[in-house]
Amino acid sequence: MWTKDKILTREQLPATLDGWRAAGRKVVFTNGCFDLLHLGHVDYLEQARHLGDALVVGLNTDASVSCLKPGRPIQDEAARARILASLAFVDAVVLFGEPTPLELIELVQPDVLVKGDDYSIEAIVGHEVVLAHGGTVRTVALVPGYSTSRIVARILATQ
Repeated sequence: MWTKDKILTREQLPATLDGWRAAGRKVVFTNGCFDLLHLGHVDYLEQARHLGDALVVGLNTDASVSCLKPGRPIQDEAARARILASLAFVDAVVLFGEPTPLELIELVQPDVLVKGDDYSIEAIVGHEVVLAHGGTVRTVALVPGYSTSRIVARILATQ
């Protein structure tokens, strides 16, 4: 499968999800900005994928990243989506521009919703939606010392 084929619109997503579910695949969902992909991101996404059979990544649009993180993103949404889609353990990437991924989670109806262990289950957006339809919400351990903010700070410190 071509990397670009993993980048789906909201309109394309339901048919893909229906196909996966018809094949008995357990759908996992996570989301983020993924501005500068690093070991922490790769480890997190790989752990998320191991909780099911297909991983959908909700990716913040450039506009939504700018609202969350002043001065960012560093890479545009097309580049970030393509890089994420190139990972073997990412099955689909879908952009979202809302302040939270709640609408996308409602569309996906994942079997498993995942965030890093810096969140409590109750603080994870969409946990109620997933639990209400019998899904599970999980946190995965993050690799200490890795963050895009830390990488940016190191780059700026060398200038």
